[in-house]
Amino acid sequence: MAGSGRHLTRSGGSADTLAVVWRAVLLIVVALGSLVLPPWAAAQGAALPPWGHVDLGAARSLFVQPHSSEPKPRHKAKGPATCEAALERMKGHGAPRVAIVGASITAGVGPGEPDRSWAVLLARTEHWDAVIYGDPGAGYVRPGVLHRGPVARELARVGLRALRPALVIVQAGHNDIGEPPQLVRQGVAQAIALIQTEAPGARIALLTVFPGRSHPARAYQTDQTIVTAARAADPGVIIMDPLTGRWSYPRVGDKLHPTVEGDTQIALKVARILRAHGVIAGPAGRGGLFCDTAIGVRKPPQPR
Repeated sequence: MAGSGRHLTRSGGSADTLAVVWRAVLLIVVALGSLVLPPWAAAQGAALPPWGHVDLGAARSLFVQPHSSEPKPRHKAKGPATCEAALERMKGHGAPRVAIVGASITAGVGPGEPDRSWAVLLARTEHWDAVIYGDPGAGYVRPGVLHRGPVARELARVGLRALRPALVIVQAGHNDIGEPPQLVRQGVAQAIALIQTEAPGARIALLTVFPGRSHPARAYQTDQTIVTAARAADPGVIIMDPLTGRWSYPRVGDKLHPTVEGDTQIALKVARILRAHGVIAGPAGRGGLFCDTAIGVRKPPQPR
């Protein structure tokens, strides 16, 4: 289909009152979200991850933003259908379409701004139209801070069948460290099966466990479980493994999440790996829209 991106591969007092109001709204949202979780996901809970807290005043909805080398003011859209409709109207301009789902690093934790996340930077530099969906705390098992995960559920929300992406990238794994391997395997298999069903022509790439403060043995076990399960489900899957690859990048005070420069380095690493596997950039000057759903988070402490 023209524009579907199939050519992507060669193969204060008042402040206190406001905070109370936002807290009440957030609790209602979380409560409603938990009602629609499948039993296997709800059972995992949605405890706040150790790296930060939800910013009660910064929860984000779906936005459509113009493509450029610098962040632009966002234009609020009414939901995924609106975003996909905007992409459909732009289908003739020749930009490949990409879906990126993930956890806190995809949502922009570290810089504190989704506009500065590796995912947005990658889409800009590669001249792609992109739907980006990040929920801090999400994983292949974990549902995330506001229960928008696990990643299979994020993928379902993106609407792959209508989007028809040429590439789907999943960033997840760190939040699943310590989860039973069988559940992790099931989550990986479910996510890949959903992509294969809803976007059968898409390449699949996984960005796995990032190195952090977690127990090394458990981190490596989870990472290996993800990689093994992914290759079993799709022998052609592209694996980008920050843990075994010993990725080094500037980080904020939690020693996990990237700074703005760190996100830039991650985007460059991802682009190099994708190109090595035959994934190419879109035409220069193309790439018109981002649909970016990100949950606002409080910026972690900076190194002293």
